Amino acid sequence: MADSELNILNDRPDLRPIIDLVEPESRVLDLGCGEGHLMNALQKLKRVRAQGIDLSDAAIQSCVEKGLFVYQGDIEEGLADFNDGSVDYVILTDTIQVLRRPAFLLKEAARVGKKVIVSVPNFGYWRVRLQLMFLGKMPRTRDLPYEWYDSPNIHLTTIQSFREFCSRNGLRIIREADLVLGGPNPRKTAAHPNFFANYAIFIVENDSK
Repeated sequence: MADSELNILNDRPDLRPIIDLVEPESRVLDLGCGEGHLMNALQKLKRVRAQGIDLSDAAIQSCVEKGLFVYQGDIEEGLADFNDGSVDYVILTDTIQVLRRPAFLLKEAARVGKKVIVSVPNFGYWRVRLQLMFLGKMPRTRDLPYEWYDSPNIHLTTIQSFREFCSRNGLRIIREADLVLGGPNPRKTAAHPNFFANYAIFIVENDSK
């Protein structure tokens, strides 16, 4: 593995579980791609054909500097420019909690992608619960570092709530990874993940497929 590839994983160890889920040489659409760290890693490590969408001028510029294929657009408006099943994976990394209409975009993602990879911070994590219980204040953690009044997160969820959301919105969960992030290597947790995991990654698909 090249030094540049190792640096990607050293700088963003949280990307490794997502990268592991993607098949080599797949077609990938990264929604809310930011500065393109995930697309860059997927291209180098999995040789995917990746494209991204983001609204930020700075994010677009960063992607272009990395040689990535990226569109500037508002994903809140949907994915009308993309045909049904036109990519293998649509990826939303730490994205749905900042959306005004997460159900709408997830249904669009499941239409365009054969599979959808969604990652979310878990608001049911035990440290979050303890802060609410003993301090009586909106929690702040590594994954949720903002004060309530300046947070971009407007639709926080727990692992259990996301499972119920998928069931009610015609989305089938075909794989789930419940993780503890915070060190150099993400750790999986199997026992009571809604309490012990601070992060979760789901692969979902349209229930009609």
